[in-house]
Amino acid sequence: MLLRFAAGFGLFALTTTTALAGAIEGPLQIIVSRDLQTLKVYDGDTVVASSNVSSGKEGHTTPTGIFSILEKKRMHHSNLYDDAPMPFMQRLTWSGIALHASSHVPAYPASHGCVRMPDAFAKTLYRMTRRGGHVLITGGDAAPRRIDHPGLFRPKAAPADERELLSDASLRPTIPNASEGAVEVAMHMPKEPSPQPLLQRPAGDPIRILITRATPRDAMRDLQSSLNVLGFDAGAADGVAGQKTSEAIRAFQTAEGLPVDGNATAALADAVLKKAGRDAPSNGRISVRKEFQTILEAPVTIKDPAAELGTQFLLARTAEGGDDIDWFAVTLDNRLPTATRQRLGLAEAGSIAQPSSDPVASVLDRIEVPDDVREKIDAMIGDGASVTITDTGYESETGKGTDFITLTRPGPPGAYSYSGVLSKKESSIVRIE
Repeated sequence: MLLRFAAGFGLFALTTTTALAGAIEGPLQIIVSRDLQTLKVYDGDTVVASSNVSSGKEGHTTPTGIFSILEKKRMHHSNLYDDAPMPFMQRLTWSGIALHASSHVPAYPASHGCVRMPDAFAKTLYRMTRRGGHVLITGGDAAPRRIDHPGLFRPKAAPADERELLSDASLRPTIPNASEGAVEVAMHMPKEPSPQPLLQRPAGDPIRILITRATPRDAMRDLQSSLNVLGFDAGAADGVAGQKTSEAIRAFQTAEGLPVDGNATAALADAVLKKAGRDAPSNGRISVRKEFQTILEAPVTIKDPAAELGTQFLLARTAEGGDDIDWFAVTLDNRLPTATRQRLGLAEAGSIAQPSSDPVASVLDRIEVPDDVREKIDAMIGDGASVTITDTGYESETGKGTDFITLTRPGPPGAYSYSGVLSKKESSIVRIE
């Protein structure tokens, strides 16, 4: 069978000396384990390639989380470490983290933060990937698993071919009667039926979706947009409380006979939203990016908000037959510090029992996406689309020229260590028959 890879990487024919042969379809997914010092390439939930790697040494620890390939160069030189060569470089952050080839890949962390790979494997991987593909870096081992849940986004079916108009149908003669010549009538000749329904295929790169908790900036956006709806000019609803926002609040307070101080308090926000006919601010947010640009932001509701969401990553790939998509999920270990839990209003770790043995299903059960927002996203979902669900939102690394970058804290403090007796794992690429 053809090899199908999951996470948005395109079609390539590999002509290497390895065992991997044939055509590669669709997206793929890369998972790097710091503890095991391995890199695995997944087709759905099947490992199709793997290699030993060397990640960042103590003091230069490779960050863990959800990344995407931002830039690719066959030959790059480090602008941080003495112009060091970085062949087959695939950048994960603009602050200096990348996958690249190296002639020195020991069985322990030895780099300045990048993920080193053996030369031959790095070259092969470089040919398999494209800009925008996902790379997950974890502490321990993690692997994708197929999941089916009603809360997942589903693409729309491609519109059926319109039946041939009668005016366009071919004419063929009937049997003539005794008194008249041949009479021609329109006959609809049905087209060959399609072998199977096909999915709508959105143009361009696959979309990236982030679902997280609402922030004070999100609340400010809701306040600003509501003030604008009421005719009090708060300027752009950008979540930043500037002079125009303060002036709009003062104008609203004056009009409503409230004490005038220009402060955006919770009580003031409730009054403005109620006046604008809006519900109280939602406690969650969904954002969509395409080709490294934000194209949609909307509120969502997170039920049982004191329970953490964890960090969940889901990737879509076209199902066998082409008439649906399969979702593959990975749960990343992410231990939130006490201060972060308190800031987010989360219960203590382990104090709330999960209703399901599957953490992804449990989280999806708690997220309510408005119907109109779901309809818009369903229209954009396709092969290689991804969903990240996390408590802490995206990091400062997320910006212009990136997808959503989510950092994690795997394991308790000090859990990341290595032993000098680790056995070296060799590169391997597996052929699927």
